[in-house]
Amino acid sequence: MIGVETDISAEWGASTDWQALARAAVHAAIAQSRHPGLADNEVSVKFTTDEEVRALNAAWRGKDKATNVLSFPMAEESELASAPLLGDIVLAHGICAAEAMEKGIPTHTHAAHLVVHGTLHLLGYDHETSDEEAEEMEDVERRALASLGIADPYELSEVGS
Repeated sequence: MIGVETDISAEWGASTDWQALARAAVHAAIAQSRHPGLADNEVSVKFTTDEEVRALNAAWRGKDKATNVLSFPMAEESELASAPLLGDIVLAHGICAAEAMEKGIPTHTHAAHLVVHGTLHLLGYDHETSDEEAEEMEDVERRALASLGIADPYELSEVGS
């Protein structure tokens, strides 16, 4: 079973079990991906502030702005089975909460989508290279979220980074 380590800033609050949400979303994404057999790996999920995400985005991507989710893969797709750590996923609370409000959905629902989205980036999926790859990634996201009882997010709007 994939290990999921979480770090949760106080800004995210205690009304949701963010660790359980992250674990469920990571496992759903992997189960629906082209790598469903991964088992001896770990994913790190950090629920943090917009400010921290902005700093990470500036340092690692050269974009001095906050974004909803960042993914930092630790292995090439061909090396995933033997990689102890698949990578890190970082979510920005303010942006996540604002996007959820705009979509009329709970923050925890949108956060689950962003964790699924981020996990797929760790697994080699990309939505920026081609329309075909974007459609494949969105299809996997839909299946993963459906397995969690979450409606198709693309009927509502688009997800970022």
